[in-house]
Amino acid sequence: VQLQAFGGGLVQSGGSLRLSCAASRSIDDDYYIGWFRQAPGKEREGLACIRRGDFTIYYRESVKGPFAISGDNAKDTVYLQMDSLKPEDTAVYYCAMKRNRCGLAMTWTWGSWGRGTLVTVSS
Repeated sequence: VQLQAFGGGLVQSGGSLRLSCAASRSIDDDYYIGWFRQAPGKEREGLACIRRGDFTIYYRESVKGPFAISGDNAKDTVYLQMDSLKPEDTAVYYCAMKRNRCGLAMTWTWGSWGRGTLVTVSS
């Protein structure tokens, strides 16, 4: 399965963006799709994940509220709605997949990393 993230762009502080992660084909119900980001000079960090089968969701505590993850199984697509964006949200955003468990902090356990999409938030 290949994942592709898109929907990034330039937005002003306080604005919103919705990112999409499209899978090349349907994935099994026990897989999670996760959203991650990597800012310049920083490590990649997990933001949110959703399990295909029952839409179980987990968030990184710092983005709970402004960010919301959702999925459309019919389209094999997962979304990340980002509101109240701040300049520190500027990063390349990626999606990836993992079986059975989420584990946002353990970025090395995720696979099928898609090519990221750049989000730039201007002040």
